[in-house]
Amino acid sequence: MSKAQSALNGASYAGLAKVEETGLGGMITLRGDFASAGFQAAVKAATGCDVPGVRKIASSEVGAVAWMSPDELLLLVDYAGVDAVVAQISEALAGEHHLAVNVSDARACFAVSGEGAREVIAKVAPVDLAPGQFEAGDFRRTRFAQVAGAFWLDEAGVFHIVCFRSVAVYMYNLLCTSAHPQSKVGVYA
Repeated sequence: MSKAQSALNGASYAGLAKVEETGLGGMITLRGDFASAGFQAAVKAATGCDVPGVRKIASSEVGAVAWMSPDELLLLVDYAGVDAVVAQISEALAGEHHLAVNVSDARACFAVSGEGAREVIAKVAPVDLAPGQFEAGDFRRTRFAQVAGAFWLDEAGVFHIVCFRSVAVYMYNLLCTSAHPQSKVGVYA
């Protein structure tokens, strides 16, 4: 079996903000009834987090969980243990309507950090990123120019982006163009 590789092997660019592909991450699409006590317990056991509110992400030392839709979550766990977590969830929710799928290798992950990070994202995603409107713990599914993606802001002020692996090169080039020093708008300066 070949060794798993991230989409862009850790490519990075420094401009108005630092853009970097962050490598392999364990990701599970989990669908089910958020009101179910069994579902809530399975999420807590897998990630150390409660089911987050609408358009939010919660994280712990074990993992993270993001709200994707009224019946879908994205669980972020260690890449090496993702299959075991899927099995654990499936066992915990046996007999209950649910879907748990390892989507790790179908996704690419990026981080945008630094003083211009908010502007870099705002230029390519139709989301109000004004301070006070989008803060740490907020999560959005949206479009980045021509492709679908999701992103959140962590406590350290770093934006994290997830997209389909098939559009990783497009996403990276888009973010790098938006971070080019000559593209500064200064709306959040």
